[in-house]
Amino acid sequence: MTTRNPYRDLPSVDRLLADERLRALSAKYSGDTVVALAREELETVREAVGRGDAVPAIDAIVEAVDRRARSTLQPSLRPAINATGVIIHTNLGRAPLSDEALAAMTAAARGYSNLEFDLEAGERGSRHVHLEEQLRRLTGAEAVLAVNNNAGAVLLALSALAQMREVIISRGQLVEIGGGFRIPDVMAQSGAFLAEVGTTNRTYLRDYAAAITDDTAALMRVHTSNFKLIGFTASASLDELAGLARERNLWLIDDLGSGCLLDTAAFGLTPEPTPQESLAAGADLVLFSGDKLLGGPQAGIIIGKREIVERLQRHPLARALRMDKASIAGLAATLDHYLRDEALERIPVWRMISAPLDAIGRRARRWRRAAGGDATVIDGRSMIGGGSLPEEGLPTKLLALPQTAGRSAQALGRRLREHDPPVVARIERDTVLLDPRTVHPREDRIVLAALRAALAD
Repeated sequence: MTTRNPYRDLPSVDRLLADERLRALSAKYSGDTVVALAREELETVREAVGRGDAVPAIDAIVEAVDRRARSTLQPSLRPAINATGVIIHTNLGRAPLSDEALAAMTAAARGYSNLEFDLEAGERGSRHVHLEEQLRRLTGAEAVLAVNNNAGAVLLALSALAQMREVIISRGQLVEIGGGFRIPDVMAQSGAFLAEVGTTNRTYLRDYAAAITDDTAALMRVHTSNFKLIGFTASASLDELAGLARERNLWLIDDLGSGCLLDTAAFGLTPEPTPQESLAAGADLVLFSGDKLLGGPQAGIIIGKREIVERLQRHPLARALRMDKASIAGLAATLDHYLRDEALERIPVWRMISAPLDAIGRRARRWRRAAGGDATVIDGRSMIGGGSLPEEGLPTKLLALPQTAGRSAQALGRRLREHDPPVVARIERDTVLLDPRTVHPREDRIVLAALRAALAD
């Protein structure tokens, strides 16, 4: 008796492509792409048959090709709803942008612009001029330069000012931030030599003074933006470091990390050092991020004395680290909000920080009504995040969805993330928590739909 060859039951690629679902995919995407996906799925089925599995129905194979297409061709980077209560959430893209910043980026990217063209002279210009006037007015700096992120700003500054020379820094400031990024590693890549002084918790001005040699190029302060030392601590002030740097003819570099142009104490938070305060205290160069408390697109902003900034502009790394036209336009539009004194109303990060608690509570109660069942509204804390103001929080109201016998908190959180667009919550003590503070009011309808879908039996 002859055994039937199971491979003969496999449909052909042409037969799969005749299905209306795959014809629709071919109309939306390249026909060659859909053919390749169909062949990949047939190969997967062929391997399964070789292991003894039965050949699936053609409808099941078509559905598998359709799923493969959605998984392969859907953009990996997708919009998401941040209901975690972490305002500057690094993993969710840090600072969301204002409508004006988005419009400016679209306008710059849609066509040509005077990115590096002097319209008055009719000749080549510099992309650095587009942010210069705004940052000078906001910070009081003599000159400014923006690169693609703050790690790049640190690398450029040290490469241009201290290559093959020493930079003195307190041991308590040798920080590691997200993704394993370490200040000592960046310093090593720049070619500067790290001279550690003091101890983890106490570093005095005399420690810096004793470490200065003929090879020393700069003193550096790094803001410990993602952790806090408490208890038996001591550190030299920026004013003291500036005096020592002037006395010994050294540069003073202040890496602020987050970068903040407004007074955080006005919102009940610990005062965050500002770039303008650093310059006033005597720093020669101040470095900070554009996409954290500033509320703009990713950038590393460098401000300081003209002779130093111009030296950085001429360094070869400045070209490798430069910002693109869309990011420059978005940052310029964000800075304009500060100049117009409208940052609290227009910049999402500051709108979230300054949001009234009663308004947050009203939204949380509306979410509770949509969730029904055992959902409650509880008191909680929204975190600043993004390596800014560690352990600092703002009072908020949270929608709490407790774990039940038939539904784990992890499963509910996963169902919320499976929504389109995904809603990302946080889980504490087997309870799913959603914070309206970090959700734009126009996104409430999405949260409500996600809740109903996730809680449906």
